Amino acid sequence: MILSSRAAATALASLLLMSSAFAQTAAPAAPAATTAPAAKKAEKPRSAASLECSKEADTKGVHGKERKKFMSSCKKAAKDGAAKPQ
Repeated sequence: MILSSRAAATALASLLLMSSAFAQTAAPAAPAATTAPAAKKAEKPRSAASLECSKEADTKGVHGKERKKFMSSCKKAAKDGAAKPQ
């Protein structure tokens, strides 16, 4: 009887010690591939034409794919207008 209670106490103590050892293991590091693009890609400064087109799209309430199309055509028109002297 004493031997079985000692065995049970030893098993319980070893489970408690192992659980604390597993709890203290370090978490795996995040892969470098997921953090690299964010650090690698620097934000470009926006041109005056881009800012004006963005303001115009805001006033018109254009969103999503339509905004992307509008911005593309607006910036192209601004570029073409700036290249041609009037």
